[in-house]
Amino acid sequence: MDFNLFVKLGISAILGLVIGLERELKRKPVGLKTCLVISISSCLLTIVSIESAYIFPLKDHITMDPLRLAAQIVSGIGFLGAGVILRRGNDSVSGLTTAALIWGAAGIGIAVGAGFYWEAIVSVALLIVSVELIPLLTALFGPKQLREKEILLQLTISRAEKIDDVIEAIRQQTIAIKTFHIKDIDEKHHLLKLKVAVYQKQTATDVYYSIRNIPSVTSVEIENL
Repeated sequence: MDFNLFVKLGISAILGLVIGLERELKRKPVGLKTCLVISISSCLLTIVSIESAYIFPLKDHITMDPLRLAAQIVSGIGFLGAGVILRRGNDSVSGLTTAALIWGAAGIGIAVGAGFYWEAIVSVALLIVSVELIPLLTALFGPKQLREKEILLQLTISRAEKIDDVIEAIRQQTIAIKTFHIKDIDEKHHLLKLKVAVYQKQTATDVYYSIRNIPSVTSVEIENL
């Protein structure tokens, strides 16, 4: 029994735990348990692939690729990642970061299983910095587009002739309108759907109160993207 193999599985579990905790704290659908399973399983399959490549050739004189299973992990994990990507609209997709971290957890497991401990540890640290620290820095010091977030608005307007006035009032509140859609509910009520961009520091409630006070707006519904 090789104790080093158990060390590899333990390290992969710890590193998978770090990635899983980051997703769990953000209440993402793929969290702690999934990342642990992916990291440990990838490490195990890599260990089996490498060890079997050196055990069976000695018995049967067979030439084997020591990383043949690891290569299948990389492609196979893509199906699991695709399952967490959700399309929420014509141009709105969520879950890409979670899918990428699933793929990253598998890569960490493979690296540990192949014996690249420090490389795996540094990679996890860089992954956490990339998904946690970098967005904060870009929100503070990045270009204007990176300091904004998009919000979906649904407004009910009482008078059709006031729609232009409502749109202009929204623009005057430092809210950039990306797209809008108008739909008649009945003769006296009209639905205005807007995708707008606001500064990261603005909360949804701030936007709600500022728009709710616009004349002719009878109801407001807000959704963060």
